Amino acid sequence: MTLDRLLADPQWKVEALLTTLDLASDRVAMHDVRADVLRAQATALDLPLIEMPIDWPASNEIYAAAFAAALERARERTPVVRHVAFGDLFLADIRAWREVLLDRLGWQAIFPLWHRPTRELAAEFIARGHCARVTTVDLEQLDGGFCGREFDRGFLAELPDAVDPCGENGEFHTFCHGSPLFNRDLALVTGASTTRAGRFRCIDYRLR
Repeated sequence: MTLDRLLADPQWKVEALLTTLDLASDRVAMHDVRADVLRAQATALDLPLIEMPIDWPASNEIYAAAFAAALERARERTPVVRHVAFGDLFLADIRAWREVLLDRLGWQAIFPLWHRPTRELAAEFIARGHCARVTTVDLEQLDGGFCGREFDRGFLAELPDAVDPCGENGEFHTFCHGSPLFNRDLALVTGASTTRAGRFRCIDYRLR
């Protein structure tokens, strides 16, 4: 939805996507999405992808260094870029950390969805024709049976009241496989379910 907002706003021009990849697994950190699936998503969006490789989990210092290197590559590609957009909604401490880090690096953070009510945002995501599947569930916050499900009205209706509809507290993570923003939707094959660190239930999606 952050990208949806930016593409619809004439004051912004989106130049690239940036995503953290775990060096050991070659997957998106936390979301556990395979790198080739991520790259197919970027291709479907017709946007360059800047990959930020890192040993995950990482300290703030290591993360900041990797982030700085990735942003330097972004600026080499497009020297005029000065802003990085995030999809954060209401985690003020994370926003503040991002703002301080980017200011130190000579960039500015923007938050197009900040303080948007999450139930409204989740409903809008579905109504606008975006499609996502749940990739990871934090078993300490949500039952593992929700992992692998389509992020649809049925999913939202069954979420416990204590769980944020957008997973903003880390209850779950999703991967968008279909969208009006895509030049083609992604065909995914559902693979095995695994549990990391005794806490995070993950579903392995592969490209068909």
